[in-house]
Amino acid sequence: MPSNSSWKDGLFLKIINVLVYFLFLGSNLYTVAGPKHIYTSGKETYITPAPWAFLIWSLIHLLLLGTIIYQFFEGGKQVIIDEISWRFPLLAVLNAVYVNLWVNHYYVWAFVFALFVSSAVTHIYYIVKKFHEPQSVADEVFIHLPFSLYHGWTTVLVVLTAFEAFGNDALEKRAGVWTKVFVFLALFFLEATAAAYAFSSTEGDLPASIAIAWSLWAVFAHQRHPGFIHWSALAFAILALIWVVKASIGVGLRIRRNRGGISLDEERAPLVGN
Repeated sequence: MPSNSSWKDGLFLKIINVLVYFLFLGSNLYTVAGPKHIYTSGKETYITPAPWAFLIWSLIHLLLLGTIIYQFFEGGKQVIIDEISWRFPLLAVLNAVYVNLWVNHYYVWAFVFALFVSSAVTHIYYIVKKFHEPQSVADEVFIHLPFSLYHGWTTVLVVLTAFEAFGNDALEKRAGVWTKVFVFLALFFLEATAAAYAFSSTEGDLPASIAIAWSLWAVFAHQRHPGFIHWSALAFAILALIWVVKASIGVGLRIRRNRGGISLDEERAPLVGN
């Protein structure tokens, strides 16, 4: 059935999305290319991951560029403009503020805005997951995938920024008992969140689980001393990897089911009509 919609529908919001996307991307590019080298010169805590953990930003940016382009097509417009609406510009602005506070080492305020960013991402994530079943590969790649990664990654950022705001500096103070306990609990929380993503639906949320597993492996790679934190990070990273495998199997089964052309509704339909 032909659509009467035009790429001009919601044009003002589409333009705003383009503008805030480049504001969002620019803020994060500064942290990589800027003179302060934030990923290697920021506050060192006992849960700081290896710098390569933050490469996930690049993947999210690339996918969101596709999202911005996809909004000009009918399938993307229905979700990005009609459903997500002004939540995306709000997310972009909050994220830009968070990144710039973080770059300038205002860690307490960065933690506050990390919570705001997490809340904004969670709202979008809820809309996408609960009210929008992907209808095409474009829906999967440019809507579900970026916001799943984003949601998992902001969970990690909240934890990391909390330790930067309130934790000890690893370069100045040795890890005491309470530091080890809080780091252990934080790692456990992240691993449990990866498990929650894996069991969130029949196929699970693979991208979000990957974002957290990736971060846990980066913590293991970077934290060498004390050994308790190093090996705890390894144990939780392995567990998170198990949840990634579980979610991968679920995605594989869904793809196989879709290729077979059999839906759950068809399977449950009566053999004989009324």
